[in-house]
Order: sequence, then structure tokens, then C-alpha cells
Amino acid sequence: MCLAVPGKIEEITGTEPILRTGKVNFNGIVKTIHLGYVPEAKVGDYVNVHAGFAIAVLNEDEATEIWSILNEMSQQKK
Repeated sequence: MCLAVPGKIEEITGTEPILRTGKVNFNGIVKTIHLGYVPEAKVGDYVNVHAGFAIAVLNEDEATEIWSILNEMSQQKK
């Protein structure tokens, strides 16, 4: 099973769409993510990330809902 995690784009580097990367914040953990699959993404957008690649742009409500589900799953495991 694959898991994609939502994060908020804080910064974008590069101008050519396929080569762009961005600093993405995952609830306080910031990672550099490849943005080539989401050329429409901009600073402030939420993206779903799998294996270092943003694969979809989300709205804030969708990102919040996914984090809620992930947190709930984490609590059930304990």
C-alpha cells in the first residue's frame, strides 16, 4: 500500500515546471519536494506527497481531513 501525506508549500525553487522543487511543511517538518507533477502548484498551496514527489494539489480542508485521519490511525495503533 502507498501512502501520500499532505503538506503546505512554503517556498518554490526553479522556473522550469518539470524541474521545480519546493520546501513543503508537514506539520512542522520541512522537506524539499519535487513539484514537477503539479506545475500549477504555488506557495501557500497544499500538496499530497508520496516518495518525495508532490502528486496532487489539495485544498486546506482536504489536507486537514487527511491529517485528522492519519492522527486517528496513529492513536488506534497505540
